[in-house]
Amino acid sequence: MAALQALTEWLEAERVPYAAIGGVAVSLLAQPRATQDIDAVIWLEQERWGELLEVGAAYGFTPRISAAVEFAARSRVLLLRHVPSGISIDLSCAALTFEQELIERAVTLDLGGVKLKVPTPEDLLITKAVAHRPKDLIDIEAIIEAHPRLDVRRIQRWTQEFSDALEMPEIMESIEHLLRQ
Repeated sequence: MAALQALTEWLEAERVPYAAIGGVAVSLLAQPRATQDIDAVIWLEQERWGELLEVGAAYGFTPRISAAVEFAARSRVLLLRHVPSGISIDLSCAALTFEQELIERAVTLDLGGVKLKVPTPEDLLITKAVAHRPKDLIDIEAIIEAHPRLDVRRIQRWTQEFSDALEMPEIMESIEHLLRQ
């Protein structure tokens, strides 16, 4: 919880739009599950990444690798560690329209005084569909079960777009199958 609190305080103080994704978001929106790290997506110009990292030190965050900004320029991910807790943080640096929408549509949850932004269930499901690992498909099932009134059109639209762009028809096929169940 300390890492989440520090992360939200840091990003809010720097006015960086964000949403927590990954296992933390699944645990809050669908069903609790174990996770070893914190994943979030941020909307921030590349020119500010270095400055963000410098300020992050005051909140207990340090890069996990040398040349973290250069790595992020290639991968669009800032790999960090919250030193006091030892928790790894992956900050995905958004660039796509979908990611911008995910952040704009995010909802704020109050976790015992810690305010955390998370995506809508639909947007979290879409991120899980794109990742398309076995654990992501399990997470998708949990999201569908926890939220029976999902915006299926939004899910299908974005999933189809990613499926086509990545030339991975199995993404759309899996989602169609899971939504039918």
